[in-house]
Amino acid sequence: MRPRRIHITGAAGSGTTTLGRALTAETGALHLDTDDVYWLPTDPPFREKRPIPDRLALLEEGFGRTDHWVLSGSLLGWGDPLIPQFDLVVFLLIPPVLRMQRLRAREVERYGAEALAPGGAMHVTYQAFLDWAEAYDTGARVSRNLQAHEAWLSRLPCPVLRIEGDTTVEDRVRRVLAVRVREGQAWRG
Repeated sequence: MRPRRIHITGAAGSGTTTLGRALTAETGALHLDTDDVYWLPTDPPFREKRPIPDRLALLEEGFGRTDHWVLSGSLLGWGDPLIPQFDLVVFLLIPPVLRMQRLRAREVERYGAEALAPGGAMHVTYQAFLDWAEAYDTGARVSRNLQAHEAWLSRLPCPVLRIEGDTTVEDRVRRVLAVRVREGQAWRG
């Protein structure tokens, strides 16, 4: 059978949310995103972290609404109590240069070039975010990094599907939907 409880993870800008939305459009699953529970609502957004017990409770509430969901984003370092609920974890890994290009474009789309430019209202925050995101691949200065993700993935009791490279969303959806789970083990059907 197809996995019904899927967690999609990877670095910021790797496409976890995009794939999550595409999978839910294809399957009718509920889509949840870790950014929606990790951060308290602020203006501008992404300023204050929600306490971990509250994040977990919000995700558990979402999971409780259906047995068919897709969770996108990272819960590395705080979400381990949720691991037993995953049928499949999808790990996205794309070239760092491309990932950073996508992040820059996304931030311009969200906030506007003027706000992100030197002297703009979001410039300092934007630069700090880019520095944090770029450090993912080197492991320097940040706890959410490739090395930590690889170690976390290696300990998971459920199947892990790695999708590496600059693939289309359609290809990623096809690859996820091709995974079958039997008695806790993945096999390709």
